[in-house]
Amino acid sequence: MTASAAAAAKTELDDGAATPPQHLRALARANEVRLARAALKRSIAAREVDVATVIAEVPWEAETMNLSELLTAQQRWGRTRTRKLLGSLGLSENKQIGTLTERQRLLLVERLGG
Repeated sequence: MTASAAAAAKTELDDGAATPPQHLRALARANEVRLARAALKRSIAAREVDVATVIAEVPWEAETMNLSELLTAQQRWGRTRTRKLLGSLGLSENKQIGTLTERQRLLLVERLGG
């Protein structure tokens, strides 16, 4: 370990009381996102929130969510129905919602009837 790395590690330990270490902050953030996504999927299943609205507006919790994960949260939507829809649009099941282009987003919202 170099002197600068040791100094940085010591500084991190000294400041540890004020702010948690990076790995704990990352775990807390991951848990926050996981809980928010679960709440979003429950809302979709209960038909309180429309999937087309989520795709059009892209809330923070859905930015890195896969299309298949979002679509299968709906009632009566399984892997087969999701694959057929996404295949007809030329989209991958693993495509993240936040990385959709405006054109892809509009096509998907239109196809979902939103």
